[in-house]
Amino acid sequence: MLACLYAVPLGVALAQDVPRAGAHEAIPAFPREEMRQVFAAGFAAILDRHMERALPSDLITWGLAGFTAHDPSLRVERQGRELRLIRARRVLISRVLPSDSTRGKPDAIGMTAAEALMPFQEAAWAASSAIRDQGRDRLLRAGFSAIFGHLDPFSRYVTPEEAQFARERRLGQGGVGLRLAAQRGQVLVAAVTRDSPAAAAGIRVGDRLLTVDDEMVLANDLPGAELLLEGAPETEVTLVTQRAGRRRNVTLRRVALRVETVTAASRDGVLHLRVSGFTALTSAQVTGFVEAAFAGTNPPRALVLDLRGNRGGVLTQAVAVADIFLDGGEIVNTAGRHSEANRRYAASASDLSQGLPIVVMVDGRTASAAEILAAALAERGRAAVLGTGTQGKGLVQILLPLPNGGELQLSWSRIIMPSGWPLQGTGLLPALCTAGGDEAAATALAALRAGQQPMGAVLARLRALRAPVSALEASVLRETCPGLDGIERDADFAQALVLDAAAYQAALMR
Repeated sequence: MLACLYAVPLGVALAQDVPRAGAHEAIPAFPREEMRQVFAAGFAAILDRHMERALPSDLITWGLAGFTAHDPSLRVERQGRELRLIRARRVLISRVLPSDSTRGKPDAIGMTAAEALMPFQEAAWAASSAIRDQGRDRLLRAGFSAIFGHLDPFSRYVTPEEAQFARERRLGQGGVGLRLAAQRGQVLVAAVTRDSPAAAAGIRVGDRLLTVDDEMVLANDLPGAELLLEGAPETEVTLVTQRAGRRRNVTLRRVALRVETVTAASRDGVLHLRVSGFTALTSAQVTGFVEAAFAGTNPPRALVLDLRGNRGGVLTQAVAVADIFLDGGEIVNTAGRHSEANRRYAASASDLSQGLPIVVMVDGRTASAAEILAAALAERGRAAVLGTGTQGKGLVQILLPLPNGGELQLSWSRIIMPSGWPLQGTGLLPALCTAGGDEAAATALAALRAGQQPMGAVLARLRALRAPVSALEASVLRETCPGLDGIERDADFAQALVLDAAAYQAALMR
């Protein structure tokens, strides 16, 4: 009896089974050398740098299962150290897997594992036209996606084209004016920039995005979906959207975008700063608004920092923004297997906001670097948090180049707050939860004014967590204030909270 059966993963589009080419049909040569080099480099990177420990034999087995996923007639079976590729009842190839010893250099171990994988991939290529039809990049993506499906939800293979677009973005990127959100397993349009190509084409908030240039977009990989939308200015991108059950194909021409991630407004003596993402200029923009506010004749009495819908971005920029509002001490730590993944970030000794009360607004789309900023200010008792539970993306990715020009976006460390609790899975929970509607939020605000802490026990439980957090425990905590999109009256409650000294003090994390 075989100990393990690696079936085709759910959610993968399957091609129809196509008979093997006949004697007179030429089978294209298997791109063995490129596959060997890319998988060898990828295996070495995962073994050396991924935050979770993996065995070479598992990488081979998982990678083969992903490679063959487009042909349902193929099965990958493993018993002990023997790996088999089977079609119907016929064993196409059977081999003993190499040693799982991780002694030695990762490059050498990765190459050994990749060379052990090649005969299996070559056999699948020869046996299945459905696999051959996928092309190199899709097969590479499928192989690495299957591997990362066993390790973490955010690592991914980046094709050479996507990697080039990402590099161009650092020099001047083009886009179509869309911001995306995930909801109930779907990718939806969360915002449409005025006068953008998307707006001109009639795309609306709430439309479902199905594909970008024939690539399916996934709710658990919004950064990947957003990357597909971006590219060099004046290039075209084709979207398939859905509204009220009707699908629509739209071809848009990307335009050069000036990324302004920070906006400011004053309301009854309170400076409201909205930060939509973290780019290389975000901390400078926040600094400029804060310094300008305090240089005026009527400096603010308090601040509200709106991070709702902020999907994150550059980690060091989130740390730099936190530094603006702190007067020293630890901001956040990262922890991983690789020595370079373990870092401590500390603040300087100057608080540009002069110690004024701060309320941070978050919602279910607040993720990654935005969660770090909100949690860092809350952890230090520097800000009260209002809104709903955040996404819970507390992993740090690095980009590692591959021989074909592609990259691996690899999760190599966890975000750990100074007191020891991790963001991954649970995210940050607010002291004033607005997920229950206006009446429940008003009741919670009244309790805070009376010196009570409606979320106090939950926040204490959150801070007592240590990695890794079980999915069940994370789910139980998240249900206390479910992550929703930004509530309409959040800004009103934030204004009331930041100006009420008793309520504000009760809402600070302790």
